[in-house]
Parts: sequence; structure tokens; C-alpha cells
Amino acid sequence: MLDKLATYLDKYDEISKRLMDPEVINDRQLYQTITKEFASVQEFCDLYHKLKKAYDNLAGAREILAEEDDMDLQDMARSEIQQLEKQIADYEKQAEVLLNPPDPFDAKNIILEIRAGTGGDEAGLFAADLFRMYARYAERHRWKLEVLSQSPGELDGFKEIISVISGNRVYGTLKHESGVHRVQRVPQTEASGRIHTSAVTVAVLPEAEQVEVEIDPHELRIDVFRSSGPGGQSVNTTDSAVRITHVPTGLVVSCQDEKSQLKNKSKALKILFSRLLDLRRSEQEEKISAERREMVSTGDRSAKIRTYNYPQNRITDHRNNYSTYNLDSVMQGELDEIIESLHDHFRVLAIENAGTEKVRE
Repeated sequence: MLDKLATYLDKYDEISKRLMDPEVINDRQLYQTITKEFASVQEFCDLYHKLKKAYDNLAGAREILAEEDDMDLQDMARSEIQQLEKQIADYEKQAEVLLNPPDPFDAKNIILEIRAGTGGDEAGLFAADLFRMYARYAERHRWKLEVLSQSPGELDGFKEIISVISGNRVYGTLKHESGVHRVQRVPQTEASGRIHTSAVTVAVLPEAEQVEVEIDPHELRIDVFRSSGPGGQSVNTTDSAVRITHVPTGLVVSCQDEKSQLKNKSKALKILFSRLLDLRRSEQEEKISAERREMVSTGDRSAKIRTYNYPQNRITDHRNNYSTYNLDSVMQGELDEIIESLHDHFRVLAIENAGTEKVRE
């Protein structure tokens, strides 16, 4: 932790010199910008000096405890050690917050996309199970869930289901759920009782506001067609379904759940904006350092992130090797333990990688 904070010391000296540069002083806007940067770096440096002093004092107190025979001095040393250890723990928590600033998207709502992967009908059934799991988790947190689009599969499963979940810090809570979720269990369709392995992909996208993603209307191709699937009440008898293609990226979004073409178009645009925002973030992440890229790649949706083993009632997350034997409860929406362990894991990775790019600078 001390080493990570130390990487800001050189930056502090560099900015201090710039603030004394006459050219900077005479440029009011530049001076204000550098002053803000100086205040930010100073916070890291001040905490470094406090933490280093506490470490030095702790080493001195432990030395007294080990070398002195005087009981009074030993008691004083023990008391000081106890106080210093608490102080160091507080400083290290402050350092964690500084070195791992919150994602600006954490407060956003999400677009949750769940798709059946390999495994046929069983994958579709598990996609429905995962949707119910997240729906119950959202209910526990008093979040609102609205289905935007769904493509039913066989046996009450889903080929795909897309929803928006809105509430307090939804993206910040669920952002590590993106990836391939693997299930191992005996399918309903398996007469011999053999364990079958299937996969479902989950994508958690921060819900985008239109002002965050600029789209030229001329870059959109909008097609309308007649809805397919279960109908009734004019759903299948009018051209209400909408397909929107973003020509530059090739992204395609279809929506046919509503009887109104306008409502389907609105839902499709909501999904498209969020996918484009996610694409933009992915492109930005490709430009960062190899160490940071390695950290975030564990959340890549192409990677298997979790296995749900029904015979053993076990869930294992492969990113932090965390296992728990309460699969039944988790599928009822009790995900807090798993999610908290992931947040701790990624927080540690962020701290380990913090300051790497500062050193290069």
C-alpha cells in the first residue's frame, strides 16, 4: 500500500514546479486546472507521509517491546502498538478508496441481457432460471425490473430475454455478472439421469442516456415487420415489430413485445444506446496498460465466469475461486455473498494495479 502511494511523490514535485512557472501563473485557466490536479495528488502524498510515520512508529514500539526489560515500558509499548495498528488500518482503508475511485457509471441503471448458449433446450431453461434469480435479487433490493424484449424457447425457457433494472447503484452492484454462466445438472429432457453441461451468456450494460451517445439518424436503418410467436389482441396482425440496425457498427436490435410500433421502437433504441455505450467503453479499455487490461479482461463476456453445480448444490466463481454450497438459496435471489466477494476481489486487483501508469509517466 505504501509503495502504491509513493508513486505520487514524484508527480507532486513535478506539479509543484509547474505551479511556479510564470507561463502557468499568467494563464488563469491553465493555473486553475493544474491547481486542481495538485490538490488531488497532494491528498495521496499526505496520506503516504501519515502512513509511513505510523509504520515507523510501530516498528519502534515493537523494538522497545522486544528489547526492554522494564515492565512499565513494555506496557506503554503494547498500548502504543495497539493504537498504531488501528491507526494504520484506518489509513489503509483511506488509501484503498483513493487508489480505487468509484466507476462513474456505478450509479446507473442497467440493461440486463440473458441469452441461451450451448446446451439446446436445457440452456433455454437455465436462461429462464437466471432471469428469475436476478428478478428476485432486484426485488430484494427494491429495484424495478421491466422486460424490454424476449424470445421464448421450448419448455418455458428463453432463447433471449432483455430487461432494464432501475434503482440505487444497480450497475455498481451487478457489473461483474457479465460473462458465461455454466450449469451442470440433469435436464428435464434427460431420461437416463445423466448430468448435462449447458451455458448461458449474461451481459450487464449501463443504461445510456441519449446525450451520452451521439447517433446520426442517417446511420440508422429501421425496419418494421409483423410480430411472430404467441399472439392475441392484434400483436401478430399488424406491422408493430421493429428492427433497428446501426450501420457503422452493424449492431442490430429487434423488439416486438408491444402492440404499438412506437413503443417497440422506443425500447429498441434504449437497448441500442446502451450497447453502443458499452462498445465505446470496451474500445477505451483496449487503450489502457497491459496490467489494467489483464484485470478487466476477467469480466469479458466471452469468458466462463461461474459454474452452477446442482448435484453438489455448489456455485463456483472462477475469477476468484470462490465457492458456496447454497445454490438453492442463490437461485432464489440471495446473491449478496457472491457479489460482495467479487467486489472485494476486483478491489484488490485495482489496488495492485493502481499507480502502474503513474510510474510510467
